[in-house]
Formats: sequence, C-alpha cells, structure tokens
Amino acid sequence: MQLTKHRRRPRLELRLRHHPDNLHALYRESQDPVERARWHAIWLLATGHSIPQVAQILGYSTRWVRMVIQRYNRDQPLADLRHRNPGQPPLLTPELQEAFRQALLQPHPRDGLWTIRNAAQWLSERLGRPVDPRRAWAWMKRLGFAPLRPRPRHREGEPERQEGFKKTSSSSSSC
Repeated sequence: MQLTKHRRRPRLELRLRHHPDNLHALYRESQDPVERARWHAIWLLATGHSIPQVAQILGYSTRWVRMVIQRYNRDQPLADLRHRNPGQPPLLTPELQEAFRQALLQPHPRDGLWTIRNAAQWLSERLGRPVDPRRAWAWMKRLGFAPLRPRPRHREGEPERQEGFKKTSSSSSSC
C-alpha cells in the first residue's frame, strides 16, 4: 500500500490594485466594522505580512484571511452587505395602522366584539388579499390590544356556592 503525501494548498497571491498607503486610508476611513477588518487584512498583506501573521494579528483564522484575499482578487465588495438589506416592507402602512387602531377602538359593526377573525377579515378587505388570523393577532398585539374573553368557568360549577368563596372588602378578618 502506497501512502500519498499531504497536498499543500495552492499558493494564494494578492493582486494589488491599490497602493499600500491607499489601503491604509481605506482601512482607517471605513465605518463598517466587517469592511474595516477586511481592509486591515489586505493592508497588512500588502505591507509584507504572511497569511498566518495577519490571522494572528487580527484574531481571525487563516481560512478567513484567504477568503478575504480571494474576495479582493475577484474585485468583490469588502463591505458586509447583510447590513444593507432593508427586508420586506411591513404589511400595514402607517395610515392603515392608524385606521386599524381607530377601528379597534370602536365596537365591531356586526357583533360588537373584535375577535381575531373579525380583525383578519377587516384587514383582508382593506388590503385586497387574504390575511391569516395569526397575522391579524400579531398586529393587534403590536398596536396594544388584547383579546377580550370571559374568565373560564367550570361546567359543573354552582354559582350560589361560589359566591361564598369570593373575597369582599367588608369581610376582612383580623388575626
């Protein structure tokens, strides 16, 4: 059986497009911490540090430094693009949020109480598409509303006997 030698990674060369002084300026002026660390790594590499030295100085792995070099060589942005993703716009515009709040303050037109299903139906009519009751409930909570439900009662409970257990302010006992 023949043993194979461990293959070394191919040598990774930094293809400089900037003067080291310019790299230092880019590193110092960067506001984004991820971009700043990447420019710092490129600047250190351009000034003669090796990949393991840069990894040790910056506290990152050699793999991370190699990925930064590859990014720089491919002319990819060094900034962290995750911070620029605004996400999906909210379901309700500020005007519709206020209209929903005002509607919830009034009794429901059909039965007087706003249930989650009633709220989902109201939102569906305004938005022109179906709205899941869970989404309506999330918006009700976000606007500061809570469901109105009576306290649970036992099916076999006797109201007359339960009255005897209620606390009243006049029957306070002193020990």
